[in-house]
Amino acid sequence: MSKHIPTPSMDTGAIPVIPQSVRNESLKDQPPRPHPTVKVPTQIKVLIAASFLIALGYGLVAPVLPSFARSFDVGAMAATFVVSAFALTRLLFAPTSGKLITRFGERKIYSTGLLIVALGSLGAGLSVNYPMLIASRAVGGIGSVMFTVAAMGILVRNSPPAIRGRVSGYYATSFLLGNILGPVLGALAAGWGMRMPFFVYALLLFGAATVVLTKLKEELQEVNLNTQGIAVPKKALTFKEAWGFTNFRSALFTNFAVGWSVFGLQSSVIPLAAVAVLADFHRNETGYDAAARGATLAGFTLAAYAAGNALTQIYSGRMGDRIGRRPMIFAGLLLSGSVTLVFGFINHPAAFVATAVLLGIGSALLGPSLQASLSDVIGNKRSGGQPLAYYQMVSDIGLIIGPLIAGAIIDAAGFFPAFVLCASLLLVASLGWLPGFKPKFPADVAEEGYTGK
Repeated sequence: MSKHIPTPSMDTGAIPVIPQSVRNESLKDQPPRPHPTVKVPTQIKVLIAASFLIALGYGLVAPVLPSFARSFDVGAMAATFVVSAFALTRLLFAPTSGKLITRFGERKIYSTGLLIVALGSLGAGLSVNYPMLIASRAVGGIGSVMFTVAAMGILVRNSPPAIRGRVSGYYATSFLLGNILGPVLGALAAGWGMRMPFFVYALLLFGAATVVLTKLKEELQEVNLNTQGIAVPKKALTFKEAWGFTNFRSALFTNFAVGWSVFGLQSSVIPLAAVAVLADFHRNETGYDAAARGATLAGFTLAAYAAGNALTQIYSGRMGDRIGRRPMIFAGLLLSGSVTLVFGFINHPAAFVATAVLLGIGSALLGPSLQASLSDVIGNKRSGGQPLAYYQMVSDIGLIIGPLIAGAIIDAAGFFPAFVLCASLLLVASLGWLPGFKPKFPADVAEEGYTGK
């Protein structure tokens, strides 16, 4: 005989009520339901693998690039312009890359950008004169901003909201590990000549493009139905719409400050300051060549920064998912700004290296949550080519002008004011993420469930 299942009464529509004691008794026999574990999507794993290959190749090229430029009998300024040409074309082409992503999608622009950088690297390795090297680097800059912005778009589209911070941490860590291992492999390959790293970099980029084209699925754009019931693509998030989010405006200034005061600091001020610290520490020793040994201290310092950054980044993204993006970004900016200020007082080599570890930790605290905060604004269901392009642009602007202004300050007044300016930018940026502040956003534009916390 079948078990009776309570049904609505035919005359009243009422559902018989099961007593609370019966419900409680039945629940005792049921095992507790485990919380579902959100896994990292395959799309993200493919992106992380490609990112590692890209960073590995970049780490191969970066140490030999200035020396390779000098081999064409040019001065120091011309040698450094090889780096600037790459950054300038990245900056100038960023808005166009955002439009291309909106038009063709992240996957196509990502793989196209990789192929363009690969061709630029081949051209650099085959350069027979300085202008050819500059042209090749400029072409590489165009491809670089294409795949960088597209990668952020893929990261945004495929990151589950509950683990966006963790995913951003994994992605950043893969890039960082590639940058660490790249110079090591470059040193091993040094006996093959200065052109070889460019060819290896091109090979790795071709490999990354192959991984993307074969393993990364075409993104599916959500559709709406128009008045005739025909499916039409959902409108991409524009820069103007993103500007309505408090967190997006704060993210723009923060990324500018990080480009200036963290990335720019590493590439220019820290290597120069290392020489000054050694000169001051050994000022009473005769015959000590601080300039010759400054590069060694700078190398240890940057390695210490990378170690602190990599070890912390693994966990900081998870913490951002648990306690919120804003507290993590605020703490990271506060620590980074304070540590940068301390750099101006240091006169001991060991303290110089230890402080770099703290700077790495500070930037790791804010990095994944900053990326996740931007992902929250854009959401999974639409393209964010324009906002992502401008987000990348402000970092490049900071990276270009920061070292120039810092160098001018160092020449005029010494290292301390340069560190103070860098620290001030980071501390001012932290005000945009103050705990307890309720961010504003347009409810009709925000993704469902967005809070900005």
